[in-house]
Amino acid sequence: MEYPSKLIEEAVNQISRLPGIGKKTALRLVLHLIKENEQNTYALTEALNNLRSKIKFCKSCFNISDTEVCTICASHRRERSIVCVVEDTKDVMAIENTAQYTGLYHVLGGVISPINGIGPGDLKIEHLISRLNHNQSEIKEVILALSPTMEGDTTAFYINKRIKDLPLKVSVIARGVPVGGDLEYADEITLGRSILGRTLFN
Repeated sequence: MEYPSKLIEEAVNQISRLPGIGKKTALRLVLHLIKENEQNTYALTEALNNLRSKIKFCKSCFNISDTEVCTICASHRRERSIVCVVEDTKDVMAIENTAQYTGLYHVLGGVISPINGIGPGDLKIEHLISRLNHNQSEIKEVILALSPTMEGDTTAFYINKRIKDLPLKVSVIARGVPVGGDLEYADEITLGRSILGRTLFN
């Protein structure tokens, strides 16, 4: 594709690196930004710069946060005896949208996937185990709310094996979520019922 400007070509190349955006879509976005009010374009640039320079991960649960401790972990209204283990921040957002869960979270940052070179040491599993050991008197249940895929099940089995001797209940969300699907695509009613109807991990 021929571009009238090297600046446009560079912007298209960068934007097309985003997931789900090809060169044609990137070009439409770039041309829109050129036509857009200059202040709006600068506001977008500033928001992206702030995203990279100021975003934090909660030191307790590893959820994305603006502060050292996220609003969920800092809230006195959350039930501190339950920790819901999820793959990513998008799963926290999906579960929160159901308004059915009031406990805390632990974000692993992925799932075990040997084919992709991701092992237990690449995830926040050791942090979870340390957190559970440190708060044995407070945490009574761990919910393994991982996507029902082979990688999600492998991760759940691994975590269960590591924490089975701790004095707490280990449960998984009910399989109202389609097997092979991702939590972020489940509708809120199905996901909410899955949380409420969680079962013991066998």
